[in-house]
Amino acid sequence: MTDVSRRNLIKGAGLIAGGALPSFAGAIPAPSRPDAPGADDAVVQWGRGADGQRKADLGNGLYRNPIVSGDHADPTILKDGDDYYMTFSSFDSYPGLVIWRSTDLVNWAPVGPALHQNLGTIWAVDLVKHDGRYFIYIPADPKGEGWSIFVIWADDIRGPWSEPIDLKISGCIDPGHVVGEDGRRYLFTNGIRKIRLTKDGLATDGQLEKAYDPWRYPDDWIVENFAPEGPKLLRRNGWFYLVTAIGGTAGPVTGHMVIAARSRSVHGPWEHCPRNPLVRTQSTSEPWWSRGHATLVEGPAGDWWMVYHGYENGMRTLGRQTLLEPIQWTADGWFEALGGDLSQALPKPAGGRVSASAPGLTDDFSDDRFGVQWSFHAPRKGEAQRATYEPGALRVTASGISPADSSPLTCLVGDRRYEAEISLALEGDAEAGLILFYNHKAFVGLGFTPKALKLYEYAEELPWARIEHEKRSMRLRIGNDENVVTYHYSFDDGKSWTRHGTRMEVSGMHHNVFGGFLALRLGIYVAGNGSARLRDFRYRC
Repeated sequence: MTDVSRRNLIKGAGLIAGGALPSFAGAIPAPSRPDAPGADDAVVQWGRGADGQRKADLGNGLYRNPIVSGDHADPTILKDGDDYYMTFSSFDSYPGLVIWRSTDLVNWAPVGPALHQNLGTIWAVDLVKHDGRYFIYIPADPKGEGWSIFVIWADDIRGPWSEPIDLKISGCIDPGHVVGEDGRRYLFTNGIRKIRLTKDGLATDGQLEKAYDPWRYPDDWIVENFAPEGPKLLRRNGWFYLVTAIGGTAGPVTGHMVIAARSRSVHGPWEHCPRNPLVRTQSTSEPWWSRGHATLVEGPAGDWWMVYHGYENGMRTLGRQTLLEPIQWTADGWFEALGGDLSQALPKPAGGRVSASAPGLTDDFSDDRFGVQWSFHAPRKGEAQRATYEPGALRVTASGISPADSSPLTCLVGDRRYEAEISLALEGDAEAGLILFYNHKAFVGLGFTPKALKLYEYAEELPWARIEHEKRSMRLRIGNDENVVTYHYSFDDGKSWTRHGTRMEVSGMHHNVFGGFLALRLGIYVAGNGSARLRDFRYRC
């Protein structure tokens, strides 16, 4: 996008030099672009939703990315009449594949989980509707014997969803569904390959074959690897458009990118877009890193948008967050992205009704919020039975002997600064605690037994930091201020607090260090023998 077109877009939003900017108490300013003119660098703050969580909708006709904060990677979006639905990679969290709904592309609220059966790690699914039925195509490796693609279906987006069906497409991930000019259904996969499906979409009807040789970037560009993946397809005005991610989804911030190709037939030949790459992070000074894995979607008023993911500058611990960027179709039948580096507030899509946004994370445990807020990480068979709702509390039976081998209850966060606290009461010879959890090799936090308060640093307990006591209940608090973590504990249910003497810095707890493409989540673990009663979870920014 040229400097002139970017400036015109900002001017259309009323954000020109000297113009008034919206102000929101407690909001965190975006990183500025040191290489851009001052008139284009006005800092725009986020709105605030429930619990003070940051919110994309600024309430004045503008929005600021992310549209879904926190670890919502590989977005797949479906326009269904006046509604939009979206889901994301859920990785090792179960219940998984939470479906979100919007009517304006900016405000999103969870509907509920579509997947309950443990298929192992879930990456880059595709949500589609065909002949009145909803489908989610799911790459998974449930037995550790190699990836395949599964499918679940439902006649109502809210479910119930079917049990997973293995399509037996070996060694493939990142499915992208399309109906060809012949009326037949196809899945494209990483590679970029394609395979024909049966009419009902629940089995394959042919062989996996090469579909497209993606556009190649110059050899001196700094990327992670070539990695053609995430194919998403759209048919418009007689053309099939194939939008693909290349360059690797993590690694150097300049690696991930969005490219496009088009063809008159789903079988090719495919023509590279002359504007490739359409989206790419150019330097570490930009507010969003590793931008890619895009899908095009038509807005409520007929304008067009691109939804993709990216890491926030300096905050890889939050995972890949969901971004919305305007595009425009050009006279030559291609399209171009208009949002620039997304540091500015942008005009909201026209014509949409404002819909509900994400609920707060504070939880009194009076309602079942599994699959919407809470999920178990890498649960074993029957893990869901560990949790039982009681009046005003959630009882969780112990798993493992410490956070290093338990299946913690986790909660995604999307704020750069926050505090969370909870009351825990032990029964039997249990240990429980409040942690920040990436995976079993990377976590920090406080835990306690009836005899001692424990401190975990980078997946190991620090024995010298133990504090002896004789209590079976405790209230714990974690504060995370842009990856600097502070702990407090209370023996009188929060009436008085003691700050723990150790603080930690956790900016390295992300994929480029520990793998897995995950994020640093709030976690509650219960280990040992017995159970713990969880009460009065509070979250604030």
